[in-house]
Amino acid sequence: MYRLVITGRPGIGKSTLFNAIVAALKSRNYVVGGFIAPEVRHQGARIGFKVVDLASGEEAWLAMKGSDSKVRVGSYGVLINEASKLVEKALRYAIEKADVIAVDEVGPMELKLPVFKPLLLEALRSQKPAILVVHIKLNDPDILSYLKNAKKVVLTLENREMYRRTLPMEVLNELKRP
Repeated sequence: MYRLVITGRPGIGKSTLFNAIVAALKSRNYVVGGFIAPEVRHQGARIGFKVVDLASGEEAWLAMKGSDSKVRVGSYGVLINEASKLVEKALRYAIEKADVIAVDEVGPMELKLPVFKPLLLEALRSQKPAILVVHIKLNDPDILSYLKNAKKVVLTLENREMYRRTLPMEVLNELKRP
């Protein structure tokens, strides 16, 4: 079973690479389930993050500056109820119906959602191929135990263009259907 972990410092291009891989998979008719958590900007300033279901395109707020949520990551309030419903739907679909599980990202905000870790572990136990963007400082032993044999790509300024050119095709080759 194929596992790919993409990591690196913030802003280095992890999501860009992840999105290129997902697009390549979809272009070959793989059913990809999971979610992305893009930042949201207003007048150039980051104001929060959403979660977007890769299968349906449905989106919900994950975290916002100025939120009165008691659950915080830095200056962001995590919107547990709204985000949990979408993450649960996206991961349940990935586990039950997708060919490939894809999550951007496994990080501190997502781990504040009570549904996320149990569903991610269930997804990883499913033995389906998985493409994950993992926060550089992730130290969760349960999650890391499922990723110990994964191919790991640490993006840097020096290697990101090479990976953008080669990794999507490498993933397709690894996942060749019988």
